[in-house]
Amino acid sequence: MGDKANAHPGAAGRATAADHPASVRNVVLVGHCGSGKTTLVEALALTAGAVNRAGRVEDGGTVSDYDEIEHRQQRSVQLSLVPVEWDGIKVNVLDTPGYADFVGELRAGLRAADAALFVVSASDGVDGSTRMVWEECAAVGMPRAIVVTHLEAARADFEEMTRICAEAFGGDDPDAVLPLYLPLRGPEGPDGHAPVTGLVGLLSRKLFDYSTGERKESEPGEDQLPDIEEARNRLIEGIIAESEDETLMDRYLGGEQIDVKTLIEDLERVVARGTFFPVLAAAPAAEGARQGLGTVELLELVTRGFPTPLERTAPRVTTVDGAPRAAAVCDPDGPLVAEVVKTSSDPYVGRVSLVRVFSGTLRPDETVHVSGHGLADRGHEDHDVDERVGALSAPFGKQQRSLTHCIAGDLACVAKLGRAETGDTLSAKDDPLLMEPWRMPDPLLPLAIQAHSKADEDKLSQGLARLVAEDPTMRLEQNQHTHQVVLWCLGEAHSDVALERLRSRYGVQVDVVPHRVPLRETFAAKSTGRGRHVKQSGGHGQYAVCEIEVEPLPGGAGIEFVDKVVGGAVPRQFIPSVEKGVRAQAVKGLAAGHPLVDVRITLLDGKAHSVDSSDAAFQTAGALALREAAAEARIHLLEPVAEVTVLVGDAYVGAVMSDLSGRRGRVLGTEQTSGGRTLIKAEVPEIEIGRYAIDLRSLSHGTARFDRAYARHEPMPPQVAERVRKQAQDG
Repeated sequence: MGDKANAHPGAAGRATAADHPASVRNVVLVGHCGSGKTTLVEALALTAGAVNRAGRVEDGGTVSDYDEIEHRQQRSVQLSLVPVEWDGIKVNVLDTPGYADFVGELRAGLRAADAALFVVSASDGVDGSTRMVWEECAAVGMPRAIVVTHLEAARADFEEMTRICAEAFGGDDPDAVLPLYLPLRGPEGPDGHAPVTGLVGLLSRKLFDYSTGERKESEPGEDQLPDIEEARNRLIEGIIAESEDETLMDRYLGGEQIDVKTLIEDLERVVARGTFFPVLAAAPAAEGARQGLGTVELLELVTRGFPTPLERTAPRVTTVDGAPRAAAVCDPDGPLVAEVVKTSSDPYVGRVSLVRVFSGTLRPDETVHVSGHGLADRGHEDHDVDERVGALSAPFGKQQRSLTHCIAGDLACVAKLGRAETGDTLSAKDDPLLMEPWRMPDPLLPLAIQAHSKADEDKLSQGLARLVAEDPTMRLEQNQHTHQVVLWCLGEAHSDVALERLRSRYGVQVDVVPHRVPLRETFAAKSTGRGRHVKQSGGHGQYAVCEIEVEPLPGGAGIEFVDKVVGGAVPRQFIPSVEKGVRAQAVKGLAAGHPLVDVRITLLDGKAHSVDSSDAAFQTAGALALREAAAEARIHLLEPVAEVTVLVGDAYVGAVMSDLSGRRGRVLGTEQTSGGRTLIKAEVPEIEIGRYAIDLRSLSHGTARFDRAYARHEPMPPQVAERVRKQAQDG
């Protein structure tokens, strides 16, 4: 792993279709925004020979997407694939967004990959969201390594950063997080800063100098050996401690010099098994250089230490109707089982699906079965259809390189799958299957929108459908109570990107309007009302009188209508008319225009005319009676209350609980969980948590997450209710 004398392979460059799963590595880059993930991808592509100089592709030296600001911004909020080849191995590098709002793209990258590279900036450290992703990977046993970037920063300290990583990621075993190389610094400049010019291989005791733009190997000086030996001994002990060969530790402690080849082989095994997490350093190449610092070492780690797709356990597979099936095996000759991990739209090609094949081989122009996952609650329709696969390709910047096939373990872009969406399963048309979906974060930030013009109104429905088809972390709601179109997003950046895509990609201009929560009204006490509708204007007139009593019922009871008319004061055929009029008025509301609920309305008496009474007259009289009863009573405004659970680091518990109280919340209790976190349970009015997804992130520095569920409607405090009524009157 970078410690061989002849470390630079002869075969490198742009990746084509793989012919065997053993020659594929799928690796996802994880890290917060600004940690240097995208720059690292470019550096790896340059070192692998996929580009001939920074920012330019091989074909004619045209400027690629990597050199375009607009495309960089686009890549910063979505998952992207860059396949390269190193030492005969195809490496699919999945670059994920660093923004917390785009965790859905990150989860898709984790699903498609077999190992993860955590990119950490030497100048910024490890943030809370990166720690949480590390724990997610640990829960499923995904192999991981750490790459320290931004070593050129004035105060960058690789050794201190390694210690921080061991503390953040090592858990109970910090010696499982250790460096494979130490930075080699050049002479100090006028500012007193010594730049990193190379690396010291701890296992091989070799120096790898990048100062000329080409990796050159040499022997260390006598003055460098003591520092190397101290770090080397700790690394060897860390590797041996995780080794399956129990004799190695005894031999090492007994003074035996363990062969470097044996140590490297053991290192590769413990990394692939996900029990040892090496730390490396990397930096982009200087202008005109062929290799970025540490990129050769990193590519060697990926190709030799990370597992092949053959070593991954595929997600659970069932039939379309849920019957269990045998686990998918990574065999190119097996039954086809593939998954759409990302959906995007190309202005020239149309819908493009990024697909990970878990079993079988996917080929252009074949017919496959597309099975959906039932995300109807998010505006995604179920899928159970056959579709013809379009062209297969490997992306690189704006270019697409055609592929003849995509075997089990590999990834490819598929054109013209018009019905397939992110999370859908592709399988043989005569043997439809369904893969267990990965966990999608719940979108908890509402964005109420309306079409800007009549022309936009005509395009809005289709634009929204295509938008949510690409992004399963977004939920589309047509609220029947508030009559608003609501896009539920993960945060402000997520909502901004959604609006921009509607405008630029689908040609739909929308206006953002205040989000309304579904309020209700109810009677605070018993009341009576009389409705009299009498009109005479020639010919048949209108005559109906009814008297009602209204009394409150417990929450959730709805509206109950009771007939207690005696003596035929209201003819039997008109009693349903009174009920119809009462219920119609209840839907319209009484005090602030919100639906009336949880009351019993009793029809006590009335009057009718043998000629002028009618269904319409008694409907009107019923509505008038209810309005009069409301005028004589105190009406409560009912607001929805949500059950909220917040998982937050212990350091922020006090601030979060204080904030919840300030939102009229009632904290029901707390519970200690693993990893120094606390689960807070509370009930909070929904009107107070419209922007809680943003506020909680700010309050906890991105380390907390929350869930919410509707609990019930309950009376709103008088001062708040009065403000809402005034807003309704002014509006």
